[in-house]
Amino acid sequence: MTVILDLFGWAGTTAFVAAYYLVSCGRLKVDSVFYQVLNLGGAVAVGCSVFPKNAWPAFGLEIAWGTIALVSLIRILKRPEAA
Repeated sequence: MTVILDLFGWAGTTAFVAAYYLVSCGRLKVDSVFYQVLNLGGAVAVGCSVFPKNAWPAFGLEIAWGTIALVSLIRILKRPEAA
């Protein structure tokens, strides 16, 4: 089970780094659905990895990160041009 949780953590970390890289290189916009999905998925994956290890500061960060991504994603999808 530990290996699976670690793989989740690495997948989430990869999602965060990919999102940051793509935005930094101008290949992705901050208000794109894909950017927010990468951040939300990363937060969920890393959160699943750190929760069983009682890493509460890291888990709190993932809750905050995921909440920001989710709220941003909802706002993007509610825009008239997104429909």
